[in-house]
Amino acid sequence: MSVLPVLVMAVFLSSSQPKTSQPVEITSEPSHHLVLENHYVRVFSVEVAARSATLLHRHRHDYIFVSLGPAQISNEVEGKPPAEIKLADGEARFTQGNFTHLVRNTSNQSFRNIAIELLQDEKTGSVPLPSDDTRGLQVLKGGTEQVLFVKDGVKVSEIELQIAGVEPKHHHANKELMIALTDLVLRSDVVGKGASNLEMKAGEVKWMEGGFTHTVTNVGQGPAKYVTLEFE
Repeated sequence: MSVLPVLVMAVFLSSSQPKTSQPVEITSEPSHHLVLENHYVRVFSVEVAARSATLLHRHRHDYIFVSLGPAQISNEVEGKPPAEIKLADGEARFTQGNFTHLVRNTSNQSFRNIAIELLQDEKTGSVPLPSDDTRGLQVLKGGTEQVLFVKDGVKVSEIELQIAGVEPKHHHANKELMIALTDLVLRSDVVGKGASNLEMKAGEVKWMEGGFTHTVTNVGQGPAKYVTLEFE
């Protein structure tokens, strides 16, 4: 066999081999859309179309994600076998950072979530809030408040209020991120400032600086459900 056919065959085989993807930063991954950033967090709205996947990307920080709708995905961490995961609507999970992966949507509907990078993770580690704040279900007037978990000094809770349901007067000493799981209209009666309405669509986020006391009432046309992240 002449040298030329051998070279042509080698080039063909080389070009037909799958190329290893190079990981990108999360800010360059096209399914991740930055919606809020401050000293504490970077918040991304994530949407992966049905039967598609993200690019291979890096997570340099611990993060929490909240699923918007039920989902079925394959989490493919570099150097590990794929992990099949089923998520319920509103499910929140914590993941330690410093890894590279891609997420493959194995369902016939879009996978949507809010991903919150914890930028203070190196300082906080896994420091918990006081023990009386880290667990339990509180029954409200027409609703519930449940602490889901505490990680890196961040308390994650889920609140659900039926129509006219009320969160009784409480103090927000710390900074807080709110993620709407449903469309909602809440009336906030702030001590010393009066009342105002907060309107949010499902999937929207709001940052609150803390240092106020208020009562919250669901004045919308349907149940209100949202997740809060409270920072030390």
